Amino acid sequence: MLDKVKHIILVLSGKGGVGKSTVSTQLALILKDQDLKVGLLDIDLCGPSVPYLLQLEDQNIHQSEEGWIPVYTDQKQNLAVMSIGFLLNNRNSSVVWRGPKKTAMVKEFLTKVCWGDLDYLIIDTPPGTSDEHITVMEQLKEVQCDGAVIVTSPQEVAIEDVRKEITFCNKTNIPIIGIIENMSSFVCPNCQECTNIFSSGGGAALAALTKLPLLGVLPFDMRVNQVTHQASTVSIPETTAAKVFNEIVNKITAQVEAKVQIM
Repeated sequence: MLDKVKHIILVLSGKGGVGKSTVSTQLALILKDQDLKVGLLDIDLCGPSVPYLLQLEDQNIHQSEEGWIPVYTDQKQNLAVMSIGFLLNNRNSSVVWRGPKKTAMVKEFLTKVCWGDLDYLIIDTPPGTSDEHITVMEQLKEVQCDGAVIVTSPQEVAIEDVRKEITFCNKTNIPIIGIIENMSSFVCPNCQECTNIFSSGGGAALAALTKLPLLGVLPFDMRVNQVTHQASTVSIPETTAAKVFNEIVNKITAQVEAKVQIM
């Protein structure tokens, strides 16, 4: 039930392991910290990470006459979360489904969740360009999707896979808001020195090649990982990651609002 959702943003990547779920979670948390009503939909059916990242694994979702009731992270109900992780027995349970069943589950999440009034819905997608992505696009045809945020890491092997995701977006008419390069460097927890352990500049090169905006370059910072669990990078504003995340959110919201004004 997306009729009361003002803005929908997809978080995509053609490559697994680039920190897409972490980025999705942080974007949702920062928007929530700006006193906005936010929803976070995790449609990575085979690897749902959002319940773990938000420390909500012990929560259950329920069905009402209107549809699924999402899990809320606090009493203010400013952040609603939906994930198949809430339907699994434990973290070790696996989803072994063929395409049609996965497609049906994604449709359920997109059409039968009672989100209520939301300023933003962030949709965390699995890596690749498979059934789940196509189903999302088909379901969003009648809804105004503001666009996709593409997440990559700086290595060449990741960049090649992410280029395929950009091609997928172009073929399916998904507007792309911009590219985020994640894990671009490692921040030493002792001296705060940054080291490019994976490579550097991959996101900027991809943005230049595809003529897309580079929204930000995120370092790998252990302090952010240690704080996660229902706390956004706003809780540790002195970190580079916190500053970059906030800049990214500001760029995204500025683009979205500018598009609304034009329309």
